[in-house]
Amino acid sequence: MIKTSLNLPFLRRLDVRIVKRQKASSTKIINLEEIFRVRKGSRLSRLVRQILGKFNIKKLFGANIALAITIATLIPNQAITANADASEDNSIVVAETPIVLPKEQIIRFPVETVSITQKFSFFHPGVDLDGITGDAIYPAMDGKVEAIDFSKYAYGNAIYLVHTNGLTSLYAHLSKILVKEGQEVTTADKIGEMGATGHAFGDHLHLEVRKDGFPINPLTILPPFK
Repeated sequence: MIKTSLNLPFLRRLDVRIVKRQKASSTKIINLEEIFRVRKGSRLSRLVRQILGKFNIKKLFGANIALAITIATLIPNQAITANADASEDNSIVVAETPIVLPKEQIIRFPVETVSITQKFSFFHPGVDLDGITGDAIYPAMDGKVEAIDFSKYAYGNAIYLVHTNGLTSLYAHLSKILVKEGQEVTTADKIGEMGATGHAFGDHLHLEVRKDGFPINPLTILPPFK
């Protein structure tokens, strides 16, 4: 930058600064005619090549790639399994950790009538149980209310329980919460009512179970159902 000053009459002074102009943006418009002129590959693949050539993919996706690698390192390789039931979607591979529970531990579904509308996967760390607003919600296991949350977003009205053996559970999208933080609860206690609060499409309960902070498939510890 070059700076100079020039004194003017009537107690005035002219300050001049000359700075180097920034380079013009290197972003270019994708040329569709160029895509369709090239005969190699499908139109979709040609479009992808155009995008990769015009934009700085390293800057755009660098943070996401780093996050994905970090998550991948946290999942034990020996714990990756696929559902072998032919009646279910075998394309979903999830992290499963063998859970050893005390024999006297009572485990139940948190709803009276079990109807699963969405299963556990990498991008959905829980199961969705169908129902209607007002249906009673019970703890999956005996435990203690660690926290409750009233929100218009994400999980909506939610309850967080702490159990034995490093297990925790989350009950989300509730219409009502009937417990308080620090309260001891059993599988016979009604802790809330089903709803559609937060980011929910229709009435249902979103149930998550974690082992030592890592999400596991709730169906690996819940009793079998038909």
